[in-house]
Parts: sequence; C-alpha cells; structure tokens
Amino acid sequence: MSQPLLSINNLTVQYQVATPVTAVNDVSLYIDPGEIYGLAGESGCGKSTLAYAVTRLLQPPAAITGGSIEWTASDDSRIDILRLDGETLRTFRWEEIAMVFQGAMNALNPVHTIGSQIADVFKDHGTRMTRAERTARAAELLRTVGIDDKRLKSYPHELSGGMRQRVMIAMALALRPRLIVMDEPTTALDVVVQRNILEEINRLRGEFGFAVLFITHDLGLLLEISDRIGIMLTGRLVEQGTPHALQNSPQHDYTQHLLNSFPSLRGDLPLTGTRYVAGGSR
Repeated sequence: MSQPLLSINNLTVQYQVATPVTAVNDVSLYIDPGEIYGLAGESGCGKSTLAYAVTRLLQPPAAITGGSIEWTASDDSRIDILRLDGETLRTFRWEEIAMVFQGAMNALNPVHTIGSQIADVFKDHGTRMTRAERTARAAELLRTVGIDDKRLKSYPHELSGGMRQRVMIAMALALRPRLIVMDEPTTALDVVVQRNILEEINRLRGEFGFAVLFITHDLGLLLEISDRIGIMLTGRLVEQGTPHALQNSPQHDYTQHLLNSFPSLRGDLPLTGTRYVAGGSR
C-alpha cells in the first residue's frame, strides 16, 4: 500500500497574543494521492488556519507549537514540511502544493492583467521560458479552466466572480502540483456558478491526478464531491470518514447537527432557532 501524500500528526497552532488562543488543537489526518479530502466546520473552527499551516503561510502572531506535517516525494522519500525554508520552501509551495484562496478578487492584483499574473508564476519560479512561451502557457491554462484566452489582457475587475475563481485555479495548476488546497473556493458564488466550478475541479483532477484539500462550511457539498471528510469543531478534528459513513452513521453529535441543518424542501427547517455549541446546543 502506498504512503499518504500528506500526513498531519498532532498539529497544534496558537495565536500568541496576550491570552494565547489555540486555533488548531492536536489535529491528525492524512491525504492520499489523487483523493479529495473535505474539511468541514463552522466559521472560526480552525479550518483556514490548518490550511495556512500546511502551506507554511501562517503569519505572526500565529505559530505552530506542536506536531508534524510530512510529505511523500515522488521518489517515496519523506519531507518534513516544517523544516523547509528559504528557496526550498518557496519552490515546494508551488511545485508540490498550491493554494486557491478564499476571495479571488482580493487574491488577484487589481492593477495587473490576468495574463501577466499567470505568466509571473513561471517567471518567478525559475522556469526557462521566453516571454512568448510564458504567454502561450498562460493562454493554455485559461483554456484548460474554460476561459477564452482573449481574457489574458483583462483585469480582475473585468471578470465575473466565477471567472476570477477559475483564474485562481489556473494559477494553482501552473506548475502541476500534486496537492491543491482550496479554502472556501466557491464562497459567495451563486449555485449555478458553484456547480460549474465543482465540475471543473473534478474534471481537472481526473486529467492531472492531483489531490485536493477542500475546505468549506458546507457539509452537503463535501458529501457530494469528497472521498473522505473531516469535521472540525473548536480547533479539533472530531470525526473523519467516508461520505457514506458520515451521512448514515455519524459518530459525533456535532456531525449530526450539521446533517440536520440542511434545509427541508417539504416542510419546516430542522433545528429552527437552535445553535450548536461544544457540549450541546442552545
């Protein structure tokens, strides 16, 4: 049996302010090559902090205070991600792990064209390509995610929200990483555009074979697209399992509350007026 692509073991992340706040508390999970691992939980539960820890993008006062994050290289050697630094980390971050951030409008530079921003990925990461080759590759990536390459000269504000998110996916794919971390990639998109984005992600995964860490508060979405799902609550991973297992036999009461929160199409909303808190609901 092959080793997991990514192994997170007993990871703890604190925001070291006057009264330290533990945002990720002793979390362990793994992601296999090519699978979609969904991470669900309410806002503030630590999902995005975990994503930033995996990609080594945490900024002070956030700090990893315990645990390990390990990566299986193409030659099956093991890499300690927490020991990477400098140019080694910078190269690893794009060539092995890439990230699609929440809020594409804020992630894209408003004063540069889409084409120049995609081409910069190749320029900044030392690929030996001429300017014309970088432009041609950027056009190819846009077409890959379903955008007309005429949009290379467009600025972010000239694109719809769904198109901007596709641009972010194109940039993440640029160096063919083996894992893409997607932090709420469909937030604020209408349901039709969201569906198109999800279909595009699945199509691209089938074509390129990358794994996905898909982070969202929407458990219903994860039940549809994920191979396995983790449920986070107040910084802890309280349950993991396949979509079938979680939907049919949830082991934690918070998972049950999330499942019961889906709107009913035939009657009153379940759990109306009820809010879950650790240890119960109120």
